[in-house]
Amino acid sequence: MSFSDLGLAPYFFPALAHYEFADSTPIQRSAIPAIIQRRDVLGIAKTGSGKTACYVLPILQQLQEASAHQYREPTVLVLVPTRELADQVREVFLDFIPCLDEAFKCLAVYGGVSINTQMQAIGEVSILIATPGRLLELLEKNAVRLSSIETLVLDEADKILNLGFKEEVDRILNLLPSKRQNLLFSATLSADLSEVQQVLLEDPLIFNIEDEADELELIQQMAYSVSLARKGPLLRYIIKTQYSDQQVLVFVASKRRADNLTIKLSKNGVGAAALHSGMGQQTRRDTLQRFKDGKLHVLVTTDLLARGIDIDALPCVINYELPRSPKDYIHRIGRTGRLDTAGDAISIITPEEMHHFKVIQKKMGRWVPMTDGDEIDLDGY
Repeated sequence: MSFSDLGLAPYFFPALAHYEFADSTPIQRSAIPAIIQRRDVLGIAKTGSGKTACYVLPILQQLQEASAHQYREPTVLVLVPTRELADQVREVFLDFIPCLDEAFKCLAVYGGVSINTQMQAIGEVSILIATPGRLLELLEKNAVRLSSIETLVLDEADKILNLGFKEEVDRILNLLPSKRQNLLFSATLSADLSEVQQVLLEDPLIFNIEDEADELELIQQMAYSVSLARKGPLLRYIIKTQYSDQQVLVFVASKRRADNLTIKLSKNGVGAAALHSGMGQQTRRDTLQRFKDGKLHVLVTTDLLARGIDIDALPCVINYELPRSPKDYIHRIGRTGRLDTAGDAISIITPEEMHHFKVIQKKMGRWVPMTDGDEIDLDGY
């Protein structure tokens, strides 16, 4: 189904064609007309399904239609769990704002950078994208008011509403007007999300697209069993023999492991960089952009990049260490096999991790073929 059938204004169509948005995705076909009608929406769809454009386009159309009564305060608030997702959402808004008659101002605010710079830039912002902690800091400094918010979006809602953010989000919700449109989008529906849906959404339309397509269909999963001492050499062997001219995203469990593994890869002739929450924001942004631009061979990261980050046509994801949660495993490998492009997901499993990997496979409902990595000749790697 084309976007012209969803109730979107024609002024979006040239930009949609320019950014190669050909046909709408299932979540877009379901949610866009409902959002245009100002219904509350809970959208559940796999990673890479176009959820960001799903709310960006109708929100901008609403702003265009209401431009006769502009405020000096934000009317749209998008809450996100990470700085990287905040920047990515802002980029999608900026892609389509030029379609409108008025240049609505859009700003992303998050920790790790100067709050003073953000305070100076926040004047007359129509669309505010924020992580909860930094938004509360700005509110405490009276740098922004939320009394004019007409639309609230929670992107990666299940993560935003978990225990780590719950208190902050509750404080923010108490400052918003009671009459507003609420849009929640997530890749998974957790118990926490089901509970808050009764509080946050008024007569919502719920679109669960998970069952309409197998989100693992395009991902070729494989695993290697290996002793702990041979884990690093096996990783280098896989990268050098199978992905020497292709990009690889490697997931680890901690910031320290990301740094140490990056050093070892670099010392062994693999161009690699680390990305994790312990790094400065500009460094994180630059490193991620280098990887997106294809200028970096291997990116070693934590679960910071497991959700909500789009990397076009990524060939391979490697789990050097397993995540704690089976859901996070799905989010990790979902960085590849996106938008009809096949990809590989490889897990390197030590004997200590074998039981947990079996739990992950059981929860996923799939058995992953495994190769004995200890039988591979790793001399020179």
